[in-house]
Amino acid sequence: MKKKYKRIIFCFFLKKEEEGLEYPFFPGKTGQKIYQEISKKAWSFWLIQQTKIINEKKLNMFLEKDRAYIKRKMKKFLFHNKKN
Repeated sequence: MKKKYKRIIFCFFLKKEEEGLEYPFFPGKTGQKIYQEISKKAWSFWLIQQTKIINEKKLNMFLEKDRAYIKRKMKKFLFHNKKN
């Protein structure tokens, strides 16, 4: 059995070194930025927040406007202090 090495990154959200994501969970440039700058732990915080937003706002993820809304909220949540 091969040993799996953890990918350590400096997490922008937590402001410290943490284990990185195993692969990009989001497509495009945003996905690459998340992969490079957001840890597993920070991503799990976002998933909890995302679920709350979807349920509270009764969003339909089949609708483009609702997906765009979640994407904006995700960027704000994960990169709140960063100028893009």
